[in-house]
Amino acid sequence: MCLLMKDIRNFCIIAHIDHGKSTLADRLLELTRTLSERDMENQVLDDMDLEKEKGITIKSHAIQMLYNRGGQTYRLNLIDTPGHVDFSYEVSRSIASCEGALLVVDATQGVQAQTISNLYMAIDHGLEIIPVLNKIDMDSAQVELVTDEVCELLGCKPEEVYKVSARTGEGVAPLLDAIVDKIPAPEGDPEAPLQALIFDSVFNPFRGVIAYCKVVNGNIRKGEKVKFFATGMEYEVEEVGVLKMKLVPSAEIGCGDVGYVITGIKSAAEVKVGDTITHVSDPCSEAIAGFEEVKPMVFAGMYPVQADKFEELRSVLEKFQLNDASFVYEPESSLALGSGFRCGFLGLLHLEIVQERLFREFDMDVITTVPNVSYKVYTTQGEVIDVHNPSGLPAPTLIDHIEEPYIRAQIISKSEFFGPIMKLCLDRRGTLRGQHYITADRVELNYDMPLSEIVFDFYDRLKTISKGYASFDYHITDYRPAKLVKLDILLNGEPADALSTLIHEDNAYDLGRKMCVKLKELIPRQQFDIPIQAAIGAKIIARETVKQVRKDVTAKCYGGDVTRKRKLLEKQKEGKKRMRQIGTVQVPQSAFMAVLKLDS
Repeated sequence: MCLLMKDIRNFCIIAHIDHGKSTLADRLLELTRTLSERDMENQVLDDMDLEKEKGITIKSHAIQMLYNRGGQTYRLNLIDTPGHVDFSYEVSRSIASCEGALLVVDATQGVQAQTISNLYMAIDHGLEIIPVLNKIDMDSAQVELVTDEVCELLGCKPEEVYKVSARTGEGVAPLLDAIVDKIPAPEGDPEAPLQALIFDSVFNPFRGVIAYCKVVNGNIRKGEKVKFFATGMEYEVEEVGVLKMKLVPSAEIGCGDVGYVITGIKSAAEVKVGDTITHVSDPCSEAIAGFEEVKPMVFAGMYPVQADKFEELRSVLEKFQLNDASFVYEPESSLALGSGFRCGFLGLLHLEIVQERLFREFDMDVITTVPNVSYKVYTTQGEVIDVHNPSGLPAPTLIDHIEEPYIRAQIISKSEFFGPIMKLCLDRRGTLRGQHYITADRVELNYDMPLSEIVFDFYDRLKTISKGYASFDYHITDYRPAKLVKLDILLNGEPADALSTLIHEDNAYDLGRKMCVKLKELIPRQQFDIPIQAAIGAKIIARETVKQVRKDVTAKCYGGDVTRKRKLLEKQKEGKKRMRQIGTVQVPQSAFMAVLKLDS
């Protein structure tokens, strides 16, 4: 069935985490009869086991629905997006391929930090916003109060806010009419040279790379020769189609539509999310603009548990990157762990999810090193070096100064937790930039903070002191000078590079002390004393000693002259001295992992 461009609507659902996006998507699929009752289940678009277990959306999910109104059929392309701040890149890609958005707000919780962040992102892309108040059936719903919050945020009238219960289906039907009436049809020229934006991709072991794209101009048909703008590679289209619960092949994807393209690409490196597809015979003059590059915030090393699986890990990461464009990696090596990869993530939850997905989807078990952020090092020669790893830091004599990334953190909470939250932010070197009351008992705080201070357990601490009420969002602002030092751990006088860390001067002594104490417990005893030292440059700031295992060499002397015993002890002493000079300390993996998980 061929539909005109004026009958197509592309929209996404955006909201804070746990405000009911996926449940609302379920109701829309039911009302449009996209799925049979037999196939229907809760959060049907969350197709990963991990998403169902954790109750969060990790990947954006696109699906096409046909909606019949008064004899007129409309094609609705829906993209359900994640809500957690660590997956905001998924949201930005979804927004880039839509003309409108449903902004969902929980009637029991009100406007949250991620609601505001996603809204600004949608407004920047010029999307039509339809406000939706969800969970109105809950006993704790504050419908009037939250409606006022939404109206103040968007500058709309109370009657323009759609009040629904995604769980029961109440009020969802009028939403479909609003999508058709309010969201504009895509703009584009079906006769112009092909321009299609790749907004996601996935690797299929049998078919190669499957690219999900939105056709902005022209159209794609099976059998045509196409090329990818960024790589310049040319391919023949093996199959095109639309995205339902499964991939549904069709003869073509028309202008303004969302679908998939299979070209038989076997190498994951040849497809880049954000690239433009065009025809070989009649190419477009320029790529589609406005697709932002991802900037990783947190870096950690990933190493195979067995050293001989390095190439297998490289292949797995290549395939994984196709499905998660915000994940970046590059090879690195460590004296303690061998060859591995330096990986970039958008946050700590993202790191945890990546590690879990590598194990579940590719059966790849990895060791992850301590997460850290990227620093800019200014040398005395006038160079600027990006350092993701303490081992990449130049010698102290060559460093002029170091700058660390700062973020603007936005925290929304009940006013009763105002004090503890302020103390937490001050402890993490935060500077208050502004505060205002959204309602009588809800306050918004804006802080400038170093990114390194929120990487570890800031979010968990915030949730604990606010009893789960506070919401948190942040974006990187700039780099600022910082008094950072490189903390080295020396084992038997030799630096253990994988245990080195960059840390603020004020916190260096405490961390050095903790690491020495922890290592003393975990490193097995040898035939010689092992000094464990924490050092900043040449200055030792903490020390512990793993005592030697002493063999009783005098056991065979029964009586006789004391000089016989002394002779044996002197001989042992010389042996231990020589052993200590040539002996190496093997750090067991369990000790290594325990130190890396130290609460910084």
